[in-house]
This record gives sequence, structure tokens and C-alpha cells, in this order.
Amino acid sequence: MNNTTKTILVILLSVMLLAASFGSGALVGVTVKSQALDKLFKTPTSTLAPTLPAPATPQGQAASTPIVSELTPAEQKDLFKPFWESWKLLHENYVDQPLDDLKLMRGAISGMLAATGDKHTSYMDPAQFKQANTSMEGEYEGIGAWVDTTGEYIQIVSPMKGSPAEAAGLKAKDIVIAIDDVDMTGTPGELVLQRILGKAGTSVKLTILRDNEKLDFTITRAKITVPVVEYKMLDNGIAYVSLHTFNDQTMVQLHAALKELLAQNPKGLVFDLRDNGGGYLSTAIDVVSQFIPDGVVMYEKYGDDTRDTYTAKPGGLATKIKLAVLINEGSASASEITAGAIQDRGRGKLVGVTSYGKGSVQNWIPLTSEAGGVRITIARWLTPNGTQISGKGLTPDIEVKMTEEDYTNGRDPQLDAAVEYLLGN
Repeated sequence: MNNTTKTILVILLSVMLLAASFGSGALVGVTVKSQALDKLFKTPTSTLAPTLPAPATPQGQAASTPIVSELTPAEQKDLFKPFWESWKLLHENYVDQPLDDLKLMRGAISGMLAATGDKHTSYMDPAQFKQANTSMEGEYEGIGAWVDTTGEYIQIVSPMKGSPAEAAGLKAKDIVIAIDDVDMTGTPGELVLQRILGKAGTSVKLTILRDNEKLDFTITRAKITVPVVEYKMLDNGIAYVSLHTFNDQTMVQLHAALKELLAQNPKGLVFDLRDNGGGYLSTAIDVVSQFIPDGVVMYEKYGDDTRDTYTAKPGGLATKIKLAVLINEGSASASEITAGAIQDRGRGKLVGVTSYGKGSVQNWIPLTSEAGGVRITIARWLTPNGTQISGKGLTPDIEVKMTEEDYTNGRDPQLDAAVEYLLGN
């Protein structure tokens, strides 16, 4: 190992340890909706990967052992002595030489972040970090699904509206166990994702585990434009708005949709967050502020039990209209922030089935010299009533399931139930 290699590794390790304190972005999120998962930045700097990351598991308090940033230079040197000794022994004794130092360095970073036990705290190499940013920028090439890459296997959070994934029949909670007949057992989620993404016009075969049954889907990739807002007036005088993601375009389109619909004096509003895997935290606050006039809409709780409080911004367009919010198992992250605030503040009823359950906040921090990036969980978010939904999801006020027969015949009993509620007394 030469001095240059050692210096690069030390710099990268230091950047990673310090970035959580000084990074400007904060993500809540999932799942590469197709790497999606979950990025919700307070100050947008990157994203949801286009197929998403998703549910987080609550963690206990941090141990009392001093963190590296609190150690003296001498203590840091002693702490990393076993690492450098292992590095030297590996280079001197490993059977297959020469070793790929860059690969070893990236593996060291990945292992360090994985040692936290939090599946949303991880390293992304340059290609993965670029892919993670692409879907929030609006376009990418792939199958059009938000996925969770943090489990043993990639799991579909939700297919995008009008995407090849939706047309092929992929559903929330589908587990990808093989790609092009190659078993994905033991393969890191980010690498599985790279196999799913590809040039428009090419095909990929996914073997899915659904309810203990193996199913094969051959899907032709396409250029995916990440959908944002769809809206219309229903025949019964109810306004309908479907929001597909929380990105830079969301508020412009949502504001225009609400303005046009409310001008028609609707009897009520259905806000559809089904299969919405999330997006920017800042956008979630802006969105929920369209429906809640003031007061607390969420909290962020940190490891030291301190909280940041988020309140509604003034000037919302739909703060008085009767409201029903549609959620399902594909509603994650920013969708749950929005729906949870509306439910807790009594602004509307949630209709559908239990949501995904993604309730942690990550910083997505680019490393120097375009060396990839790290995703570090810094907090858990809570609804206004103090409820943490990680791993549990939001429970609807009116539970309505969708059956296979409903999908096949184009029926939507969840929307029907929401309309019935809005038209009732």
C-alpha cells in the first residue's frame, strides 16, 4: 500500500464521519422508487432511486462509547491500528494478487455503515449515487417502479403509473428473487437494482415471490418520466387529485390542479397518495400545508431525544374543503408524513389499507472527488400526535381492500368509499 492510497482512504473515512454533522440535505426515505426509496432532503441535493428504498426499523439510543469525532488524534490513530494492520496483512498474504484497493476501500466504508444495524445507513458508489439522483430529476431508463433495496431481497414499493412495471402486473410487496434466471440471493440490493435498470427497448425477466408463489415477468424497459400530478372533476361533483411523487415539480403542478378544481366549487376532495413512495421532505411540508392552515404537521426526533418541529406554512388553497386521503401499502415516506398529519389534525379521513411504514430521516451526502455518497439515518419522524410509523404504517380510518377481481375489472372500491364519505353528512 502506498502513501497516496492510505491518504485517500483516510480522507474518505473522515468525510463520511463528519458529513452527518455538516451535510445540508435531509432525506426521509425509501426506496429507490427504481432505486427509490426514500429520499427526502430538507435542501434537495440528490434523490429517490427509480425503482425505491422504504421501511425503517426503529433503533435504540446510541451507545455511550465516544464517537470518533470526540477522540484525540492519538486515540483515533490507536482506534484504526487494527484496520491498517488488517490492510497490510491482506496485501501481504492474500492468494490472488494484486488486490483492487479501490474495491477494498469501498467495502470498508460499506461495512462501517452496515455495522450501525440500520438498513437505511449505507454507502453508494459513484454509479449508484448517480442512479439515486436520476429519478428525482424526472427521467431515467428502466421499468418504472419504486423499490426498497435495503432488505435481503429488493422489494417493490409500488409501480409508477403508466409504467412498464405497472403494465406487466408488478405490485407492492413483490419480492425480486431472480433476474434473467440468475438467483439474487446474497446479492446487495444496489447491485440488483443495476441489473433491473437498462436501456429503453431492452427486456429484463424478473422472478417475483408473491404470497409464497413464484411468478415470472418479462418487462421491456422504457424511458421513464417520473409522474407527478393527475387531476379531474368526478361526475358527482367531487374533485380528485392523484399525487405520484414529492419532487421539485410537485408544488407547481399541485397548486395549479387545486386552483383549477376549487374554482368549480366541488363538494369535497379526494387526495390520492396510493403507490406514492415519497420524495423530498421539504416538499412534503409544502404539500400538507395546502390542506392544514397552521400548527404542527410533524416532528423529527433525534438520537439524543431532541426534536425539530415542523409547522404548516400559511396560504394553503384547500384548508377548508372536506377531504379524504387514499393510501395503500405502496404509500411511503413523504406520503405518510402528509397523510399522518391530515389524520392526526382531523383534517380528513384516510381510506384504503395500511401504508408502507417508512419513518426515518436520512442525509444523502456526496463524497468528495465524485467518490459516491453515503446515506445516514439521522432521525425518526413522528406524526403530530407523536406516533412513529416505522415498520407499522398508518392505519386508515376507513379500511377498504382491493381484490384481484377489482383490478381485473377496473373497479376502485377505495375511491368509491372515499366519495361516499365525502357525500355523506
